[in-house]
Amino acid sequence: MTAGVENTQSDLVSDATRAITAMIRAQALGPGDVLPSETALSREMKVSRTVVREAFRSLAALRLIELRAGRRATVAALDYGAMSPLIEHGVHIEQITIQQIYDVRRTIETRTATLAALRRTDAQAEAIMGHADAMCAAADAPEVMLNHDIAFHVLIAQAAGNPVFSLIVGAFDGITRQTWPIGWRARTLESEKTEMLDLHRAIAEAIAEGDPSRAQVLMAEHFDVSVKALIAAGVQ
Repeated sequence: MTAGVENTQSDLVSDATRAITAMIRAQALGPGDVLPSETALSREMKVSRTVVREAFRSLAALRLIELRAGRRATVAALDYGAMSPLIEHGVHIEQITIQQIYDVRRTIETRTATLAALRRTDAQAEAIMGHADAMCAAADAPEVMLNHDIAFHVLIAQAAGNPVFSLIVGAFDGITRQTWPIGWRARTLESEKTEMLDLHRAIAEAIAEGDPSRAQVLMAEHFDVSVKALIAAGVQ
């Protein structure tokens, strides 16, 4: 295949991707709504089914649609999955540092803690506290604790009532799974580990009590302590 033909095929796929995205918006389709078949879109856009299929794959990679074997494509719900690999890639190619990520997280999550204290439902407050308690109970099982820690922060973002916060906080999942164990091991004293666990529970309590100022201060302290642990471990 010549370069000119390759460029034409790529352009067709890009055009089809934009056209399908525009159709989703124009028809006000929502999560779970079914898209037209490859055949129907092929006829409508006057391109081959191969082009439509590649456009679908591109949209699925961006988590804008869902593809399942034997079923029609559907509109996907908001998902941070497309952002997480981008952040990890930035770290691995040394265009983003871990310290920069934690600086952003501190900024965002002090805000989510503040809003969660104002907007959380009783069920959300209970769930946040449940993860804080589960972290304490899993003090000898770091992998279990890590999962509860991630869920703790994601739930706070959800309780803030702004889905953009949930997308951003969720997108840190991959990097957190890489850096969290380093920070935990850097806490060589039991008092340092206890401090981390107590901070999570105090944040949960502030949110449950509807105290935004205290929730903000405690979340800022949590990130300051976490960054200190990473620096002690040599993570920049």
